[in-house]
Amino acid sequence: KGANVVEIGKQLVNRYRTLDALARASWQDLAKEPGIGPDKAVTLVAAFSLARRLVAEMCGDSPVLDTPEAVANLMREEARLRHGEMFQVLRLNTRRRLIGTAVKVADGTLDTILVHPREVFRPAIEANAAAVVLVHNHPSGDPTPSEADIKVTRDLIRAGQLLKIEVLDHVIIGRATQERPKDYVSLRELGYFYT
Repeated sequence: KGANVVEIGKQLVNRYRTLDALARASWQDLAKEPGIGPDKAVTLVAAFSLARRLVAEMCGDSPVLDTPEAVANLMREEARLRHGEMFQVLRLNTRRRLIGTAVKVADGTLDTILVHPREVFRPAIEANAAAVVLVHNHPSGDPTPSEADIKVTRDLIRAGQLLKIEVLDHVIIGRATQERPKDYVSLRELGYFYT
């Protein structure tokens, strides 16, 4: 007979020592715990993600998104659960704080996504955003940008310049491996923002 929910909870708290450490655990690590498995692990990670968002809402303090790492940390859990590509825009004020939540601009198939500038910038204009960060996931796990990703980014940078809304970055989220410890790439860091 398997352990009940209370026993599993106690085991997790004993193993991770703090709820913060448990909340930072990956679903892969949690899935290895006795009595958890992949489905419960994903549910736990999603629950912690919702809890973080609830706390942020209650505190009324939007996160500062001034680095690709901050963007990846905010968007990672949602990207991890997706089987197809999803393109989102993060709207920022002049202090680089998030306005509202991420706005889904387009869904794609497993490896293709179509993005139009009007769909990216309409929510930014409505929110009176000073800047945007583009975010999408690569379900394959490899965050390396495709030629299409690079072209779309450059087109959106130009459109943003016309609208006086800066495109700060385009972050692609994948999965970390032993050879590639970071699970995301920043097209700005890769040099694609300098045309």
